Amino acid sequence: MANSAENTDNKSRSEASRPGPMDVLRQACAQLTELTGREAESVSSFERTEDGWKLEVEVLEMERVPTTTSLLATYQVTLDEQGELSGYRRIRRYERGRADPK
Repeated sequence: MANSAENTDNKSRSEASRPGPMDVLRQACAQLTELTGREAESVSSFERTEDGWKLEVEVLEMERVPTTTSLLATYQVTLDEQGELSGYRRIRRYERGRADPK
């Protein structure tokens, strides 16, 4: 019985030490901005994986006038269980004012 209680306590502590989704999103954007030197504008998707988190982050790559012609990019970002960035790659580049083809 005591062993079961210890396992529950250990699990609770490890879950408590893991950041929640909002913390992960904030950390991911801050880390990506620091690494690329480009401002992360938004997170368009995120999911928990076996190893941590996977996100898609929209980044302003080149500001233009008018702003509808600015270049943005989507970066796929992976993070470990603690929310530390473990990798990223650009998967798409587009003008702000253009929709994807159907």
